[in-house]
Amino acid sequence: MVTTAVRADRRTTGSRLRTALILTAAIAVAIATNSVVALLAVAAGAPATYGPLTLPAYALFTTLGIVVGWIGWSLVRRRARNHRRTLSILVPIVTVASFIPDVLLLVLRFIPGTTVSAVIGLMVMHVVVVGVAVPAYIWASRRR
Repeated sequence: MVTTAVRADRRTTGSRLRTALILTAAIAVAIATNSVVALLAVAAGAPATYGPLTLPAYALFTTLGIVVGWIGWSLVRRRARNHRRTLSILVPIVTVASFIPDVLLLVLRFIPGTTVSAVIGLMVMHVVVVGVAVPAYIWASRRR
């Protein structure tokens, strides 16, 4: 009985470590890809000093997006009757909703230096995060 509990505990610990490693790798890939997006946005006319396109800003928000996304993904997988269908509806809705602050930024220009190329770069970064995170979530959700 104790042996079974120890094995289950080791599996849980191993599973959590595996998930942490997958999410860490996803964060690294997304930040690296968003670095390229930021460079392209600057090449397309965004100011090189534009705050949201600097590494500290997009690295923080990329990390937060992947971590918060994982929490949401996990909650849906645990609670939804048909989690695959629910996620196939929620992921595109949340992705499109993530553009709302960018559109508001473009319209209201509440950050100095906002340009169309900067906002498009930010929107592409959202798509990058989703494109990297969803496969990582699927991989992390699989049982070994």
